[in-house]
Amino acid sequence: MVNSPPTPALGQGERLLLLLLAALLAAGLLWFRGGLHPEAPLERLARQSLDLQAALHNGRPTLVEFYADWCEACRSMAPAMERVELQHRGQLDVVLLNVDNPRWQAELERYAVNGIPQLELFDASGVAVGRAIGARSPGELQALSDALLSGQPLPQLAGVGQVSALGADPEPRAAEAGTMASPRSHG
Repeated sequence: MVNSPPTPALGQGERLLLLLLAALLAAGLLWFRGGLHPEAPLERLARQSLDLQAALHNGRPTLVEFYADWCEACRSMAPAMERVELQHRGQLDVVLLNVDNPRWQAELERYAVNGIPQLELFDASGVAVGRAIGARSPGELQALSDALLSGQPLPQLAGVGQVSALGADPEPRAAEAGTMASPRSHG
């Protein structure tokens, strides 16, 4: 058996230096990853979005997204939504409403949300001008936001439609028609 010379043990100063280097490496790694629980774009947008009523009454066009944390289409759309929000900050409001939050039940009913993601599009005076149902590509989100900002008609995309004013007074038109009966008359 060959005897090897004993290896010198690390001194207390060397151990402390290695411990300090390991701690700095771990802290740097955490910092680059965004902390223990990095916030995804969807959560960040939801947390910083304006209150819906404030957005609808501040004189800027508004893009409202109905979403859920578990919705993969909503999650995949979030980075593009975040880019739109950053690009048009101060000109266009982006509001996110979580469909799983009972606080938004009245809005879910008012805007007939039956699938997500659903975008509600409002002009600068807070009037609903359109709706987009389903996931949107970054280009589609940009086209929708550009139309809102310029006051132009919404682009013709699958799942995007104008909102009509059903509350408008239909009676003058029926009276103008003269002999037309109303849909509820049986005479």
